[in-house]
Amino acid sequence: MAIKTINAELLAKMFLAGAANLEAKKEFINELNVFPVPDGDTGTNMTLTIMSAAKEVSSMESPDMATLAKAISSGSLRGARGNSGVILSQLLRGFTKAIREEKEIDAVVLAQACERARATAYKAVMKPKEGTILTVAKGIAQKAAEMAEVTDDLEEFLPAVLEYAKEVLNQTPEMLPVLKEAGVVDSGGQGLLEVLHGAYDAFLGKEIDYSAIEASAGTKMTKVSSQAEADIKFGYCTEFIIMTDKAFTEKDEMEFKSYLESIGDSIVCVADEEIVKIHVHTNHPGLAFEKGLTYGQLSRMKVDNMREEHQEKLIRDAEKIAKEQKEQAKKNEPRKQVGFIAVSIGDGMNDIFKELGVDYLIEGGQTMNPSTEDMLTAIDAVNAEHIFILPNNKNIILAANQAQSLTKDKDIIVIPTKTVPQGITAVINYMPEADIDTNTETMVEEIKNVKTGQVTYAVRDTHIDDKEIHEGDIMGIGDAGILSVGQSVEAATKEMLDQLVDEDTELISLYYGQDVLEEDAEKFASEIEKIYPDVDVDFHRGGQPIYYYVLSVE
Repeated sequence: MAIKTINAELLAKMFLAGAANLEAKKEFINELNVFPVPDGDTGTNMTLTIMSAAKEVSSMESPDMATLAKAISSGSLRGARGNSGVILSQLLRGFTKAIREEKEIDAVVLAQACERARATAYKAVMKPKEGTILTVAKGIAQKAAEMAEVTDDLEEFLPAVLEYAKEVLNQTPEMLPVLKEAGVVDSGGQGLLEVLHGAYDAFLGKEIDYSAIEASAGTKMTKVSSQAEADIKFGYCTEFIIMTDKAFTEKDEMEFKSYLESIGDSIVCVADEEIVKIHVHTNHPGLAFEKGLTYGQLSRMKVDNMREEHQEKLIRDAEKIAKEQKEQAKKNEPRKQVGFIAVSIGDGMNDIFKELGVDYLIEGGQTMNPSTEDMLTAIDAVNAEHIFILPNNKNIILAANQAQSLTKDKDIIVIPTKTVPQGITAVINYMPEADIDTNTETMVEEIKNVKTGQVTYAVRDTHIDDKEIHEGDIMGIGDAGILSVGQSVEAATKEMLDQLVDEDTELISLYYGQDVLEEDAEKFASEIEKIYPDVDVDFHRGGQPIYYYVLSVE
């Protein structure tokens, strides 16, 4: 019999299965990234985005379409990280807007939802580029519309859309030369395809492993309550798996449960054909293990001290209360006119921004793109009428813009800084005596005069920007791509500087990372001064991971 509709319960399962499949494939997706740098990647960003929504969905009992749509949309919007994550959240936002009034979804509604998803995502990106996740989303919408005209059978509709999405994804290297040169398809498009694969598996009734979502949501079989430590009768949460030597009978199960009840509580004993999953709270984990050994070999043994966990929780709660009280006291103060939020990483970079008067620093950047929720938390903490946000990474600007659109009680201005040196330049050029519009215009113009270089190592072999790169090579990366490849940090940096410095250059600033010694950075800065005697050269401790040097040329 044909399946013609999807209800809220099935859609929730499909969404969670899509999230679980994306999580399972995230490292594969990360490997598709064109630039072979050891930083935050597409698969990670998309997974963190969808997992934020999955947490909300997994905590709901018997949702209807409206509440499910709200959970998916709000969860993904707030959890969005990186450009790929923001685009995914916009796809989900558009899709859920089209279905929230429905009781069940048929082929026509699905096609409308896919088109709404496409339109919403394209609108969110200032300069949409074909050969990306957007192109795959457009292909999905086109095929869905086509299929809705010829069939109402979702068992025919869904695989046809999925197959066409694969075809479009495989065409992305022909649309973006950089993908073709690297020999990969678009990583964001692959991520979207993995979500669809997982959702389709759930539609077919396949068994899905949701453990990653449960772990992400922080769910446990038994939670420690807020009772006093002394009231915890059995202190060790003990879990293990028995790989049985012979059939584990119903009698064996009753006998084992009875034994566990004699040494503890909160018992779970789940038997399969060849394994038995055990969970017990006890004061003697060793006894539980020994009894388990009488039935077979043990695996995945885990013991948590719940009293210790409880003490840590009390400390965390006390720290949280103190922080909230401090923040509340700050909020009760009169609002100042202007505040600054900057994304930064590395204690040296953080100190520079603090000295320049930045109110709130969000830890992140290349290695971990902050989410929209991180931005909203920062906005809430800064007690100012007008707040400038400096994303300092091109992959964070969309999340900042999304936070801006979700903020109603403060004026948020996103200065599109793509690097930390641009962010530093923006703050330096802020003029307290000037109005907001003038300052915005000045900062946006000044960051255009900053050329940035970053020096790191390659994590895999690839061919890009007409350069053959091997794992372990040192790369100098400029604003537009890879400028130099070498065997030493100094050589690659000098080669990159040779392409960045011109007759108008007045200043070179070097920010050395956590893996560079101060005396080595000072010596290297002196070498740069000799190469460019007419240019001022200074160096600062950045303390950033991954990147040996971050530099600016102005």
